[in-house]
Amino acid sequence: MPADSDGPKATTTRGDGQRDRRSDPVVLFDMDGVLVEGDGSNATVHARALTDVLEDPEIDLDHAHLSDLSAENRETLEAYEYTPAFETVCESIEIDPADLYRRREAYSADRIVDRIRAGTRGLYADVDAISEVQNQCVTGVVSSNYDAVVAFVLEHFELDSFAFARGRSPGVDGFYRRKPNPYYLTEALEALDSTEGYYVGDRASDLVAAERVGLEPVLVRRPHNEALEPALETYIEIETLAELSEVV
Repeated sequence: MPADSDGPKATTTRGDGQRDRRSDPVVLFDMDGVLVEGDGSNATVHARALTDVLEDPEIDLDHAHLSDLSAENRETLEAYEYTPAFETVCESIEIDPADLYRRREAYSADRIVDRIRAGTRGLYADVDAISEVQNQCVTGVVSSNYDAVVAFVLEHFELDSFAFARGRSPGVDGFYRRKPNPYYLTEALEALDSTEGYYVGDRASDLVAAERVGLEPVLVRRPHNEALEPALETYIEIETLAELSEVV
């Protein structure tokens, strides 16, 4: 069941009258499905990115092998996930799987940026309410989308009030550091010199990652997650970001 808000967190004061920054709560936000409309990037970007990387003249490919690539194997290489099947197909065409995956993800990031720039996705209407939270707390963005996409979104939509922003690195390491792995949330807390706060997400994996790093999980309801029933026993649920200032 969602937890009730405990109200603002107290901060401690040192003998010299200065606050202990590590006791100040921070508020971190997921990007896709929380700030940017929709639950993620269109899957077609990865298929098109594969074409981009296979046509990249800097990559030495045996096109005789590529011409024999079955539709099933091509779909495996187009999929977002890095899997044993992906490795097997790459080995069959004598391509290093980690290198191909990293290069394809870099092209995926470029294509996602192009789609957002073209207006396929915008911000949720309640994003403006974050300014109220920023009057109370330090805020940041931590996303499982690519770091280059996060940087573009913040610049494109002029979201310049976040103290920290991080997406995942392209490649195998970045793939395995996605939520619910709290790797990038931990990085954010270290960068902001904080040990407590809230993480606002739209997926179960967001809530689990928050719990693992010691943050209060906050679920914001969106059209795409109306049926979501998180398995966590304790989390905060809000219907809109406008409610968040009352929580923190």
